[in-house]
Amino acid sequence: MDAHSHADLDLVFAALADPTRREIVTTLFAGDRTVGELAEPFDLSLAAISKHIAVLVRAGLVAQVRSGRRVTCRVLPDGLRAAGIWLQGAGGFDVDDYDALERLLAAVMASEAAGES
Repeated sequence: MDAHSHADLDLVFAALADPTRREIVTTLFAGDRTVGELAEPFDLSLAAISKHIAVLVRAGLVAQVRSGRRVTCRVLPDGLRAAGIWLQGAGGFDVDDYDALERLLAAVMASEAAGES
C-alpha cells in the first residue's frame, strides 16, 4: 500500500472515529438527506453538523449536491471500500461478518423507524 493510500485510510478512519459522524453515515445508508434533516436528531447547530459533514466529504465518504439553497448529502460506498479491503486484509473480517453487520444495521434502522412512528 502506498503513502497516498495510507493517507486516504487515515482520513476515513479519523472521520469514522467520531460517533456523530458515524451516525450521519448510518443515516445516509437509508437514503439521501438534507443538512437540516441530518441535524434534527442531534443537539448541535447547523454549523456544527456542517463541519462534521465537511470531514466526511474530505474523507470521501459523503458527497453534497447543491440545488439552490438546498444541500443534499449522500453516502459514497466506494469511500468505505478501501477501509473494508484493509480490514479484510488485516484478517479480521470475512464475507459472513459483513452479512452479519448488514443484518445488524438493517435491524437498527428498522428499530429506529419503528420508534419514530
